[in-house]
Amino acid sequence: MPQDPRSATLAAATAPGTWDLLVIGGGASGLGTAVEAATRGHRTLLLEGHDYAKGTSSRSTKLVHGGVRYLAQGNISLVREALHERGLLRKNAPHLTQSLRFVVPAYDWWAGAFYGLGLKLYDVLAGRLNLGRSKSLGKEAALERTPTLQAEGLMGGILYFDGQFDDARLAVTLLRTLEDHGGVALNYAPVTGLIQKNGQVVGARFRDAETGGEYEVRARVVVNATGVWADDIRRLENPDARPLLSPSQGSHVVVSKRFLPGDSAIMIPRTDDGRVLFAVPWHDHVVIGTTDLPVPETSFEPRPLEEEIAFILNTAARYLDPAPTRADVQSVYSGLRPLVKDEQSDGVGSTAALSRDHVIRISEGGLVTLTGGKWTTYRRMGEDTVDCAERVGGLPQRLTVTPGLHLHGWSEEPLPDALRVYGSDAQRIAALPGAGCFLHPGLPYTEAELRWGVRFESARTVEDLLARRTRALLLNARASLEVAPRAAAILAQELGQGPAWADEQVRRYREVAAGYLLGPASLSPGQGQGE
Repeated sequence: MPQDPRSATLAAATAPGTWDLLVIGGGASGLGTAVEAATRGHRTLLLEGHDYAKGTSSRSTKLVHGGVRYLAQGNISLVREALHERGLLRKNAPHLTQSLRFVVPAYDWWAGAFYGLGLKLYDVLAGRLNLGRSKSLGKEAALERTPTLQAEGLMGGILYFDGQFDDARLAVTLLRTLEDHGGVALNYAPVTGLIQKNGQVVGARFRDAETGGEYEVRARVVVNATGVWADDIRRLENPDARPLLSPSQGSHVVVSKRFLPGDSAIMIPRTDDGRVLFAVPWHDHVVIGTTDLPVPETSFEPRPLEEEIAFILNTAARYLDPAPTRADVQSVYSGLRPLVKDEQSDGVGSTAALSRDHVIRISEGGLVTLTGGKWTTYRRMGEDTVDCAERVGGLPQRLTVTPGLHLHGWSEEPLPDALRVYGSDAQRIAALPGAGCFLHPGLPYTEAELRWGVRFESARTVEDLLARRTRALLLNARASLEVAPRAAAILAQELGQGPAWADEQVRRYREVAAGYLLGPASLSPGQGQGE
């Protein structure tokens, strides 16, 4: 039986001494910051209260993009920065990102020219890192690329290019990259308090969720990168801290590839609520979303509201033929955006108007809080935060190396789609027990991938394995429930646990997975506030 690697990681995290940076939060912003710090040579520790990318960072629309909607809003600087970062990520993680064609359908005579002009500007802003040039399409060409587009009334469209990725797999890749550069990261280690000395934040207390053990760690600077929970950490230092965030919920549905055959996505440029809606091919399925609703509370397991599901399916029905119905939905999921409040309006009003830029705040005690932003700009968020942290903590100020940093597993070799996300590690996975044993006929994953996730990617639960190390839960929630007992057995074997422990893992997973199923009356309009 392989030795559980967690004990060594916990020992490294709690060893005597002072870290240069302690990063709280294992999502896009926290992992990006930790990788930035470690690659500059700073001693870096990251603590995550649940699993890496457990929250928002595993629940995106799966796009690495500049943000066409932000262009329409006139936020040129945000779009330019995101397009630049999109290009860098495409170079630094070719095993995780790819160029994706999008068709913008035009059903009005003016739409082609109007959106075509905007997307030409999109090309210009991308500069030398552009993924491909946009162009106009006639009706036949648009239907050739996206044959299930509603043909009646279609006048043509615009073809443009953006990026696509697997969000949770990028998070795991950043974890491995951090470790490759000497950093230490520990999941299931919730921070329970901040250590202060002479009015300055000098460390944190955390609990090992698996054993209940309590620990203290010291650091020259502490970074709060906990996304929609950033205000909770800020209040550990100052209970009266004014909230920074107005969280917004975005939901998605996942359906069969038959509703969007081929390799092109669809972008609906203006929905009834003023957003854009995407239908995106992903892992041989189609992701359709997203919504934008303010939520009063945060949750680690948010649930799509009935109105969100109806909005997505009703909008899709106007553009797709055949159109998916509730019965066709294989999984539903929601994520929370950590939108930064408008200081003038105090965040009151539509979340579509709130800032998508990242912000950095430094408390009187020196706590550095990073929030806002999006996956596409994770690297730039980390760079800006470490620049700030170096000044706050009196650390040596060093230049970034991440614009050209190859992430763990970097590979340009063609690989089968199921193993492509592992890059150069794919051959090692293929050599593990169970490499030829698929978990389910409706899922592309093998038993070997689960063993790999436990041994090398810090997976600790069945949910970790089926929701984030593989994407079974998002692709087909019912199929993932069917394989949960086998996943639990493999996990228990790898960690030296018994049958009762495995049964409890299955029970917990079933509770979580139930929220990803969409039945005739599975969700009510008021159910499930959250991410």
